Amino acid sequence: MNKYEQNSEVISLTQALMRCPSVTPKDAGALDLLQQCLEEIGFTCHRLTFSEEGTPDVENLYARYGTAAPNFCFAGHTDVVPAGDRDAWSVDPFDGTIKDGMIFGRGAADMKAAVASFAIAAKRVIERSDGKFDGSISLLITGDEEGPAINGTQKVLNWMQEQGEKIDHCIVGEPTNPSEMGEMVKIGRRGSFTGHLTVTGTEGHVAYPHLADNPLPHMAAMVTALDNLVFDEGTEHFQPSNLEFTTIDVGNRATNVIPKSAQATFNIRFNTHHTLDSLDRTVRNLLDSVAADRNCRYELVSQKNSSPFLTPEGHFSGLVVDAIEKRLGRKPVLSTTGGTSDARFIKDFCPVVEFGLISQTMHKIDERASVADIEALADIYSDILESYFR
Repeated sequence: MNKYEQNSEVISLTQALMRCPSVTPKDAGALDLLQQCLEEIGFTCHRLTFSEEGTPDVENLYARYGTAAPNFCFAGHTDVVPAGDRDAWSVDPFDGTIKDGMIFGRGAADMKAAVASFAIAAKRVIERSDGKFDGSISLLITGDEEGPAINGTQKVLNWMQEQGEKIDHCIVGEPTNPSEMGEMVKIGRRGSFTGHLTVTGTEGHVAYPHLADNPLPHMAAMVTALDNLVFDEGTEHFQPSNLEFTTIDVGNRATNVIPKSAQATFNIRFNTHHTLDSLDRTVRNLLDSVAADRNCRYELVSQKNSSPFLTPEGHFSGLVVDAIEKRLGRKPVLSTTGGTSDARFIKDFCPVVEFGLISQTMHKIDERASVADIEALADIYSDILESYFR
């Protein structure tokens, strides 16, 4: 960790991780570096490579200090998205350059700094207690969060269950703060349902429409009906569910040919008023009605991505809020907004919340994070651990 001369261990480790160009699904040495750091502290590490046909092999790491319960887990990922146009960056995206109090590079916000903060927080608590506290600390780190998310966290959790490894509470270190450190803790996430809709007609010449069946007006009617759906008005913790179209395609370049078919894809982000199966029924019933009115044919392929979840407010979320307020003087909002994360898998095994850095620059050119924010994050994680085991 001392290879790079910086002011603190957490910044040194963050830079070292960022200098591993671990663009998903490649590891590029990031897990080796983290494993070495954790083993020096006294963690027992398990490297887990998972495979599935049609997807790349992915390396993962599960590390644990101690054997007793309760087991407090930090979860995150070392894979990052591609750098994009490297000439547009003001720095090398894989160098971890520090300037003007900010660390620049891919993974600064999402989420190598949080992974480094996990390790340093654990080290501090272990050293301060001389390794004597009632419980265990673990890290679940995947290389597949930015990819298909097939050979990562979900399979690690299944492996843990087979090995009798139980986690009792978990923090995921995704960037949760919209604009200032300490603004927001995620205590749940909306579910995700994707629909791939195909409407089939009969191809023909535009001058002879009676000999064809144009699928485009049928598709337009179905798109309008779906767009007009009002699912709910939200809940105490969740915003209203929404459906958004992401593409409508015909692939017809001819101006005098009625196409045979049209395709559209939509995604529904939904709250706890619904389930994946109930949404599937709602959408199909609506499309059946439109198809019957218009005497047309359609096919819907449903992709049931994830269910919504909520970690109820209580002692666990209170520990996180108190640690943030202590360090930053700000009480965070408990929220379920935003996209999804690997917390959607962890929630089936234990209560989980998410707290990390500011999200404004993740996946962007010149992704960056404040050095002071990273150091504060490590302090907050340390405080949470100490309160948890007190």
